Amino acid sequence: MLSRSSFTSLVVGVFAVYVAHTCWVMYGIVYTRPCPAAADGAAGAAGGCVWPYLARRPKLQLSVYTTTRSSIGAESNIDLVLNVEDFDIESKFERTVNVSVPKKTRNNGTLYAFVFLHHAGILPWHDGKQVHIVSPLTTYMVPKPEEINLLTGESATQQIEAEKQTNALDEPVSHWRSRLTLNVMVEDFVFDGSSLPADVHRYMKMVQLGKTVHYLPILFIDQLSNRVKDLMVINRSTTELPLTVSYDKISLGKLRFWIHMQDAVYSLQQFGFSEKDADEVKGIFVDTNLYFLALTFFVAAFHLLFDFLAFKNDISFWKKKRSMIGMSTKAVLWRCFSTVVIFLFLLDEQTSLLVLIPAGVGAVIELWKVKKALKMTIRWQGLRPKFQFGAYNDSEKKTEEYDAQAMKYLSYLLYPLCIGGAGYSLLNVKYKSWYSWLINSFVNGVYAFGFLFMLPQLFVNYKMKSVAHLPWKAFTYKAFNTFIDDIFAFIITMPTSHRLACFRDDVVFLVYLYQRWLYPVDKSRVNEYGESYEEKSKKKAHRE
Repeated sequence: MLSRSSFTSLVVGVFAVYVAHTCWVMYGIVYTRPCPAAADGAAGAAGGCVWPYLARRPKLQLSVYTTTRSSIGAESNIDLVLNVEDFDIESKFERTVNVSVPKKTRNNGTLYAFVFLHHAGILPWHDGKQVHIVSPLTTYMVPKPEEINLLTGESATQQIEAEKQTNALDEPVSHWRSRLTLNVMVEDFVFDGSSLPADVHRYMKMVQLGKTVHYLPILFIDQLSNRVKDLMVINRSTTELPLTVSYDKISLGKLRFWIHMQDAVYSLQQFGFSEKDADEVKGIFVDTNLYFLALTFFVAAFHLLFDFLAFKNDISFWKKKRSMIGMSTKAVLWRCFSTVVIFLFLLDEQTSLLVLIPAGVGAVIELWKVKKALKMTIRWQGLRPKFQFGAYNDSEKKTEEYDAQAMKYLSYLLYPLCIGGAGYSLLNVKYKSWYSWLINSFVNGVYAFGFLFMLPQLFVNYKMKSVAHLPWKAFTYKAFNTFIDDIFAFIITMPTSHRLACFRDDVVFLVYLYQRWLYPVDKSRVNEYGESYEEKSKKKAHRE
């Protein structure tokens, strides 16, 4: 059986291999091997090279049409919403147009955008060298519940549409995608015809010009830019809706990376991720710089490693713990309560699964730690559980006295602040329900004043002049994750109070570090497992 140190080394080794493999895969995505025969013009033509049509510098035109059909064959039942003559592939632009919404779309139908890139002065369906791409301008999503003032009943919007009252909140309705982001790959890159990248190949259209094969301009719709915040509910009275069409050039490496990311988001949705969950993943890619995104990947990988090691050491610490000497039971209870409340709050706010799943795992672990701290055993009498609590020894009772003394002082400050904050939010903030207000009130108390409940442990440390009873390995890994959370607080969408709590934890850990420096380890004092260094030495000598 593996020892703890060898198991940790194995996990770190697997992690290093995973990071190295991911770097190699990413390199293979962003780097494409050019055609080796491209250096020789005539040889390149016969050597299976695929040349860029844009190198001929054709005069192009961009046209955007809308229709309720997913395929079109001629100029019938389509509306031209944007026409850019003398289209310059190097120039970035953004234009907002009003789009007529057909009756079929207003009745929960779909409206499609057909984007054509064709020769100037020629209609798209008359141009044999045109390229086009199709994208739906509508999607289906459950609308966000209306928030009201729980005392007065007034809604955030004074006029609530009659249709919104009749629709069930859990019924998905048609939403309008108000943004359409277009890209054209502008590099004059010569592909090797025998090893075309599969991701780009499906966007390529090739033509034979003389003895050489050319690929037409690669047109791409950036679906990652379609965010939930840009969606608009479509109702039966809507006749026109705004559509912002933006264009920017894109490099081959970024295009391939974006294609892979879009495929990954699509896969998540097939596995059951909602539109909102997928939107959180999109935000990581769209709202951050590409180099910062690479840094985020490494930071996230280390966060995952430290999360695992912290959970492992924390569980190992509490599994072997036989005494609560020096440990604040109130702090353990509060940490459990606050973790469960935060999980319920994140669940109520429909936060990303990236944040919700770790919070749920943490809540389960904290409940188990409370069982250990209270020396609780559960015996079942039929279907009715019976709880039994173990007795504390004199040293543990002394710790409980320090703990109770610290809580007495804190209660004078904490309870009025929490009650006052809950009353203020009830009068001035709108909520979906009374349950939502209750959870928000609890979680605001946890976030705003929760660090005060960490003070009893600091007070116990001060009274005992020792920190040897604390799980320092788990603390260290959690500290690393706390600083990593500071970075994620600006990347992943989360409630503002949850974001501020990340920075609050930094201050508390710094105080713990100061106490560790202030109170050196006393080898005669019992450690977190109820043993002392001197006792261990005597046992070893006796065995010899």
